[in-house]
Parts: sequence; structure tokens; C-alpha cells
Amino acid sequence: MFQETRIVFLYCVSPVHMGTGTAVGGLIDNPIQRERHTDYPMMAGSGIKGAIRHDYWAQGEVNRNLLGRLFGPDQSAAEHAGAISFGDGQLIAFPVRCAKAGFVYATSPLLLARLKRSLALTNIEADWTIPSVESGTCRLQNPDLLTSDKLALEAYELDGKLDADRSIGLIAEWLSQHALPSTADYDYFRNKVKTDLVVLSDDELHYFVVNSTVVEPHVKIDDVSGTADGGALFYTENLPPESLLFTVLMASQERYKRGDSADNRLSAKQIVETLVSGNEHWKPLQNRMVQFGGDATTGRGQIVCSIVGGQ
Repeated sequence: MFQETRIVFLYCVSPVHMGTGTAVGGLIDNPIQRERHTDYPMMAGSGIKGAIRHDYWAQGEVNRNLLGRLFGPDQSAAEHAGAISFGDGQLIAFPVRCAKAGFVYATSPLLLARLKRSLALTNIEADWTIPSVESGTCRLQNPDLLTSDKLALEAYELDGKLDADRSIGLIAEWLSQHALPSTADYDYFRNKVKTDLVVLSDDELHYFVVNSTVVEPHVKIDDVSGTADGGALFYTENLPPESLLFTVLMASQERYKRGDSADNRLSAKQIVETLVSGNEHWKPLQNRMVQFGGDATTGRGQIVCSIVGGQ
């Protein structure tokens, strides 16, 4: 049973490929992970845990023993379970190209409802309500995004409904304050979330998250000739930079091998604080960039973590 929970926001700084391992039909050879029932992009909790574990493993041998105590043994998983778990990463905002302001952060009632449900389960207060949006329309607060009351996203136009009751503004301010890193180098993006968050209907957001991801061709280069090696062309899908997801971090009291002493075992709160805030040898996860998914050698998978919750 987990005694401590936190919300971890995952902000994509580069394209991110959390892959499925293989393609089932279609033109993309290496697709990203998607939910079966919604087709929305997601990240498996096991992959999130593995990426964060590897990041701390790479910080040096001084914390290898602590790593096993928190995440579970490296060699024999039968000895004891880890004390940390992560839920699946769920989408909260997706960048969509816009005729004004370059791009907007697009979300939907379903995505907001999922976030609010997880916030309630982790005892985090969020003083905003979930708006309703009709198909063919969108809710926004920045009139500068509109052209004759229309919002142009990619090749489509939606009727723009300005935020008369400040419901979108409250959501945008909350996300700006909690979901993005608090450091000065993210001031621009926090301000952009405040002004350029747009709420679409669930079906229209679905179109963009399916058709507006980053699809890159890859080709093998012959070492001798320096030209393309025929027959080695494949396509890889990525989440675009500026995508925002969240996951739930859960922790229990430290577990240990049967027969060992229970003395000096970390509590769930100590475990979360160690992970989030770090120690003299261990860099904090808060505001830290971690590499997730594949294609690390091509600069993909850079995600900054922001953690909220706890006392």
C-alpha cells in the first residue's frame, strides 16, 4: 500500500520517442505509445520508472545501494519489491501550430478531467472547473489568437469563444504555476501557457494528437561511400517539443528482504523527499531534465520534471 503520492508533470523539451516496440500496420515503422481506447499519446509507467532509475544510476556508484532500496534490486527482483512506483503518463496539453503566436497549448475536457481526478486522489487542491466545449468551437482567453472570431489551427478553423467567466484563465494560471519548471529560463513558456492555452472538444483534440506528431525519416549511411544504404529507410514517430504530460508518483515504506532487519528503513515520506529533493550525492528530480525513451544519441527524449503535492 502506498502512503505518499505526488503529481509529476513531464514537459517535453525535445521530440520524445516512447515507442511501442513494433508497428502494427500503417506507414510509421516506430510509432509512439498510445492508449487503446482514446488513441491519445501516453507513456507506460514502467518506462517512466526505468528512465528515472537509469538517470540516478548514471549519477555514480555512491548511490547504487540507495537506488536498489528505492527502486528495487537490480539483479534479483525476488528479494524485495521497490518502494517507488509511477502511473502511466497521461497527456494534459499538446502543441498545435496556429496562424497566430506560432503555436497554442491545446487541451480538452477529458484531459482536464483526468488531471483533476488525479489531483483529488493525491489531495492537491485545484480551484478551477472543467469547461464544456462543443464540436467546431474552442474556448480561449487571448483575443489576439483570433482572426474574425476564428482560431486557425493547422489547416482548420474553429469558432473561438472568449473566456467570459475566467474559467480558462484559472486553468492556465494553475498550469503555469505548477506544471512547468519554476526556474527563470522557463519564464517565456509559463507566460505562454497563461495566454495561449486553448480548450478544444475531445474529438477535435483527437484529430491533432493523431495527425500532428513529429514523424522523422531515418536512413542508414554506408560507412565507406558516405551515401544512403539502400533498403534501410524507416520512419519514427515522436511527441513534439512543448508537449505536457503528467504521472502519479507513489511511494510506500521501504521494503526489504525476508529475514533482514526492519531497523533504519526509510518511510514513504523520506523516500519521496530523497527522490524529489536529492541529497549530498543525489541530484533532485524537481526541475531536472531526464532522458526518456529511445533515440538518446540523436538528442531525443529530453523531459523536465516538475513535482507538486505533499506538505
